[in-house]
Amino acid sequence: MLKSMRLSLTTALRSFLGTLLAVACLGQDAVNPWPGSALLDPPALVEALQSAKPPTLICVAFPVLYRNKHIVHAVYAGPGSKPEGIDALRKAVGSLPKDADIVIYCGCCPMVKCPNIRPAYRVLREMGFTHVRVLDIATNMHTDWFSKNYPAEPDTPSQP
Repeated sequence: MLKSMRLSLTTALRSFLGTLLAVACLGQDAVNPWPGSALLDPPALVEALQSAKPPTLICVAFPVLYRNKHIVHAVYAGPGSKPEGIDALRKAVGSLPKDADIVIYCGCCPMVKCPNIRPAYRVLREMGFTHVRVLDIATNMHTDWFSKNYPAEPDTPSQP
């Protein structure tokens, strides 16, 4: 009986420490700064892109991901985890009204691990934008967007 209680306590302690370690490894940025209502699933974005007034779509991924392929009409603002990406994001939205319909996305990895989306969302809200949504990319862009043949295009290099 005592051995069983010790084993149960040890298992519970290991589980607790594992959870604590996972939270510590993910860091504070893993806490979502947006409400659940700000999440937009891919089919809903496809529908919004076909509307008379589509949202402003901003990619906050790493440059190689945008250059390879991105959602049609997406503006590239740079990785939200880098100061230069945040500067580019500020410039990209600088002329938009504060009530503009903005959707940001990354897709470099599962959103729970994404280093770019949370800082970008926070900055847009701090700038006073009131209608910022986040494309819910559960796995990555290939799995959640491109493989479903949702609207996408490669980057068009500028001519010298």
